[in-house]
Amino acid sequence: MADEAISVGVDVAKGSLDVAISSSSEVRRFPNDEDGIGSAAGYIAAVGAVSIIVEATGGLEMRLVAALQSRSLPVAVVNPRQVRDFARATGVLAKTDAIDAKVLALFGDRIKPEIRRLPDKEAREMGQLLTRRRQLVEMLTAERNRLAQAGDDIRPGIELHIGWLEQALSDIDGDVENRIRRSPSWREKDSILRTVPGVGKVASSTLLIELPELGSLNRRKIAALAGVAPLNRDSGTMRGRRTVWGGRARLRSALYMAALVASRYNPVIASFYRHMMAAGKAKKVALVACMRKLLTILNSMIRTMTPWRPEPAFLGA
Repeated sequence: MADEAISVGVDVAKGSLDVAISSSSEVRRFPNDEDGIGSAAGYIAAVGAVSIIVEATGGLEMRLVAALQSRSLPVAVVNPRQVRDFARATGVLAKTDAIDAKVLALFGDRIKPEIRRLPDKEAREMGQLLTRRRQLVEMLTAERNRLAQAGDDIRPGIELHIGWLEQALSDIDGDVENRIRRSPSWREKDSILRTVPGVGKVASSTLLIELPELGSLNRRKIAALAGVAPLNRDSGTMRGRRTVWGGRARLRSALYMAALVASRYNPVIASFYRHMMAAGKAKKVALVACMRKLLTILNSMIRTMTPWRPEPAFLGA
């Protein structure tokens, strides 16, 4: 067993952690609290795993992943849909916490996903701030829509709530700005990103937090990470439409809004958008292509630490 490459799968639930080892049929359960996470991390550390697979579960996994990484253990946080597709492909249709943990261990053993370090504590906190900001914007939009339809008796309450939401949004924006200014690396990259017409403070801060690989990968890999790379759907003689999917949701949302603005006010992206539309592309397809082109430009800028220069030679990286 010492010579066998071992993968560990951990199914994270609100109240429990189910841990499965690829070389064993046993599944151990630990409570998902401080003591349980410590015990689970100690148990996993003793196994000598080459990979520990955890699904992204909207933040429930973060404390466990942080505990494992503090022990320098090889953790991969994977997309749940990818794991479910793998489970179906291997004939596992039932779903329980224990079965899910075993599937994750098998996924690590067979697929061998790349081990990536999650952002440090400050970056995770920034990510949570950005998530909260998006929630506030959604609530503001909903309340403003309600206000337009509201009668006189309920308007004051809605207006009061809108005022509170606007102040909360302003506070979060100030907090994000201060955190970026305190970090020399973030501050320098932020100043470069925001020289691009269409990239504002929200898009810039989202790129810094959600895509730390920006500037270190080629354009194809960075597009795939962001979920804006066209993927083939071919089989035999059939040639399906190229589609984009996956990636990091908050990043894709920020890139979409940046590309939407850039398609009107950034001369390079606007020209590219008009070219796509003239070629008969649908608006959504043209905007996704603009997202990809904009990301390619930003990736090149951060790699060379060069501000916006809309010369053709600069933009082809």
